[in-house]
Amino acid sequence: MQYQGCDIAQHAQRASNLVNCDFRILTVENIRLAGINIQKMSSIQKLNMLDAAKIMTGAASGSFPLSFQLNLEGRNPNSSPAGLNKLEWLLYIDDIQMTSGVLDRAFTIPPGNGTAQIPLQLNFDLKQVLRGKSLDAIVNFGFNLAGAGNKPTRIMIKLKPTIMIGNYALSYPGHINVKTEFTSH
Repeated sequence: MQYQGCDIAQHAQRASNLVNCDFRILTVENIRLAGINIQKMSSIQKLNMLDAAKIMTGAASGSFPLSFQLNLEGRNPNSSPAGLNKLEWLLYIDDIQMTSGVLDRAFTIPPGNGTAQIPLQLNFDLKQVLRGKSLDAIVNFGFNLAGAGNKPTRIMIKLKPTIMIGNYALSYPGHINVKTEFTSH
């Protein structure tokens, strides 16, 4: 029984430490538009003819999937570890909410300005998100994101961490807005 009390106290401390952590977008990798890797491509003209044709066919079809891995980094200034058990997120590009999701995985951020990387795999349909826009605008949107390199400034993600304390899920109040530089909340 005492073990359980110590375990609960440890989880409570990790939850408390999470409040003081800073987060940033570290990198964006493997940007794929209609299944074609367009990482660091600024326009469809930069692709070979076969890949350009696949993208144009994708743009003309019913859906136009965009996928990429967004790597977040958490930094813990505390003298003991910070942790989370689940992470709800909302992705914004150019202030437009693109998608949302939940990463149901535990992470620990080491103490003493230690860092931990939190990878998120994102997949969504640009045609759904950008309804009403022209096909050119939708294709250009994907390429503009990829042309920004591995650390785009056009992305913001809102995080809502949850930590388990005993059998209770404790969610962070509100959201943590994360951009490309470390931001405290």
